Amino acid sequence: MKATEILIEEHDIIQRVLVAIEKVAQGMESGRSISPEYFIDAASFIKGFADGCHHRKEEGVLFPAMVMNGMSIQAGPIAIMLAEHEQGRAFTRSLHDAAQQMATGDKAARSRIITNSLDYVNLLRQHIYKENNILFPMADKVIPLTQQEKVNQDFDRIEKEEIGEGIHEKYLVLAAKLEKDAQNSSLK
Repeated sequence: MKATEILIEEHDIIQRVLVAIEKVAQGMESGRSISPEYFIDAASFIKGFADGCHHRKEEGVLFPAMVMNGMSIQAGPIAIMLAEHEQGRAFTRSLHDAAQQMATGDKAARSRIITNSLDYVNLLRQHIYKENNILFPMADKVIPLTQQEKVNQDFDRIEKEEIGEGIHEKYLVLAAKLEKDAQNSSLK
């Protein structure tokens, strides 16, 4: 499997969680009572999987391989993706902080949870579309086949050495929990 295909599969997992987060945030907008723990868990998934596993591969391996083969990191698609990663991190920090504040009784944090959740979902949907349909096809073209196997090996190394054994699976379980909790919240 090509490195870009691995990243697309990870996008599919992230998109499932985006649907769940959006559903719960919209429920809050409609007045449903939602535990702030849901959003603490959502921020944990985003930080651990979307950023810690997925973006680590993009930023640590794929983007540098693209730059080695003539693409700019200062301007163009890679620069835009990096800026969006940073924007997503800011939304995630704000979401986590607001959820913690809500857990301690801050009623005003509710609107910050909704805003950061929905802003993150909107950002990531557009981001994933751009990567899947523009950036990854570019990567497949600019990174020679002889280097693509090295990219895959580096992805494996990151999973084993930097992220750690079983961490990926831990976040898959958390993604399923977030989806299930979102479904259950809509039944209340």
